[in-house]
Amino acid sequence: MKKLLPLFLILVVVGTAMNLPEKDMWALMGKTRFVEKLNREYGMYFLYPKFPDELKAMEGKEVSITGFFIPLEMNTSNIAVISKYPNAECFFCGGAGPESVVVGYLKKRPGKRIKTDEIVTIKGKLKLNDSDLEELNFIIQDAELSY
Repeated sequence: MKKLLPLFLILVVVGTAMNLPEKDMWALMGKTRFVEKLNREYGMYFLYPKFPDELKAMEGKEVSITGFFIPLEMNTSNIAVISKYPNAECFFCGGAGPESVVVGYLKKRPGKRIKTDEIVTIKGKLKLNDSDLEELNFIIQDAELSY
């Protein structure tokens, strides 16, 4: 019996580790703070992100995030934007902040037309953007979309 106890403990630890939940990416991104700075090129103030260390440590690693699909003009392209909130409440249309949207650059175009607010998951490599004003702050590269 004493010989089985260590084996049992190993199996419990391995089994628990295999069932760990994915990191809550929305919660991690929500820890990002934004600082208003003057952009000399545009002569205007913009909000620039200060990413938390925990999120910086994930840059370049594969992540998965689930949210509401936000349609773009180029709905059939290989770009997908998802939001923590439905379209009416998202960063672009509602009162949410920039930490609530992610852009995914997909390996291939979606196999179907995705509807506004359809819940989808994007999986790929995380890239953080703290300087390009023409890009979102949270980017998923080499992404795959599931719905």
